[in-house]
Amino acid sequence: MPEKLLLGNIDVVRDWGYGPRYVEAMWLMLQQDKPDDYVVATGESHSVREVLDIAFGALELDWNKYVEIDPRYFRPTEVDHLQGDPRKAMRVLGWKPKVSFRGLVEMMVHADEEDVRGSLSGRPPSA
Repeated sequence: MPEKLLLGNIDVVRDWGYGPRYVEAMWLMLQQDKPDDYVVATGESHSVREVLDIAFGALELDWNKYVEIDPRYFRPTEVDHLQGDPRKAMRVLGWKPKVSFRGLVEMMVHADEEDVRGSLSGRPPSA
């Protein structure tokens, strides 16, 4: 097992969203009388570095001690900035993201933390 988490470019930014809310948007699309195209996104962009700050911060850890940048994981055709525009989905479907970026990252950390605690006590991980 590696002593550090190896990552590529942590300065790329993405539009991070909560899956169950996206499924809700898909359901709303299916309720429309006419098919159409929608972008389901938060409209915000955050870097992988920000994910590290929040995730490790939720555990009161300094990610610099546990993460190493490895050029092998840089993608040659990486897009540096991706951000969706959900305005049409919001206007037509009445959909909006309800989970903040920080809330999403902290939710993932706490779910993983609970799985680890459970596995240490002999409980199988949640699905």
